[in-house]
Amino acid sequence: MHIKLPIFAALAAFTSLSSPCVAQIADEPGTTEVIPEQGRWITLGTSAGPVPSQVRSQPANLLRIEGDNYLVDAGDGVSGQLAKAGLMTAEVDGVFISHLHFDHIAGLSGLLGLRWQTNATQPLRIWGPPGTKATVDGIVASMIPGTTAGYGIPGAVRVDPRDTVEVIEIRDGADLHVGGIRVRVRSNTHYSFEPGSDLAKQFEALSYRFDLPGRSILYTGDTGPSENVNTLAQGVDLLVAEMMDVENTVAAMRRTQHNVPEQVLSNMEKHLRDHHLLPADVGRMAAAADAGAVVITHFMGRERDDPGRLNYLAEIAEYYAGPAVIAEDMDAY
Repeated sequence: MHIKLPIFAALAAFTSLSSPCVAQIADEPGTTEVIPEQGRWITLGTSAGPVPSQVRSQPANLLRIEGDNYLVDAGDGVSGQLAKAGLMTAEVDGVFISHLHFDHIAGLSGLLGLRWQTNATQPLRIWGPPGTKATVDGIVASMIPGTTAGYGIPGAVRVDPRDTVEVIEIRDGADLHVGGIRVRVRSNTHYSFEPGSDLAKQFEALSYRFDLPGRSILYTGDTGPSENVNTLAQGVDLLVAEMMDVENTVAAMRRTQHNVPEQVLSNMEKHLRDHHLLPADVGRMAAAADAGAVVITHFMGRERDDPGRLNYLAEIAEYYAGPAVIAEDMDAY
């Protein structure tokens, strides 16, 4: 793992980035072994769904602080990405879920199953929006045949998988204290259900602010432009923001998913434009929040070997004068 340099040199030293002077645009990784006392954010998976990527894992992040390990979203492949970070599944202390789209939760099934197989000693706490309990209950139900058969040894003591997980559903405005972290939550604009409708009452997409003893991190999750998120992010040290290249994503769908009807593609494009952040939206959000630095994740667009990728950072810099970088899997900040 590495921390991005040179634009994140201040992050490597973990000093304040609250006074940016000019836009800093770069896209080359550097290396350092600095481990911050204030907590470390690792981008385990930086892809955007739904098309699998050859170079990026599905959305997942790891927040490490004072010996505690928290996942923030758990996309497909998260257990393997944890292993790359030097952690076994039994060492995860909790999971925060932003919303229930499959690219953000597909790894939960493997995580819970592997924890059961390796005798994790404590139930895994999962915080997430309404619907999280029903989702986890379904995963646990799918574990019953495998955990009942176990290793095929007659008389073996069986641990009920229902005892290995605890779900805490939260909504807009939640304010939690988890270990040494204050966690504040706001709903965002990834869903646009009619206000007051049954769906609006039933589901929310959430953004999280983690206030650590020495720094603050805002994770947008998936969202479009959102005043709630702007307010939650005020003065944050590190803004971890999703970002989409809509044209690139739709083109990838056309290129790889030949059975998708045109109307479905049209609806997807509207969703991407209305419910996600474009580069200019990221710049405006970072500027409105006076964020110290920006890390881009949940990214689908031009990769590092394409010179056009710098155009994204240039668009951000039209609005935001601080450091910004597009994260790769296993980067640390």
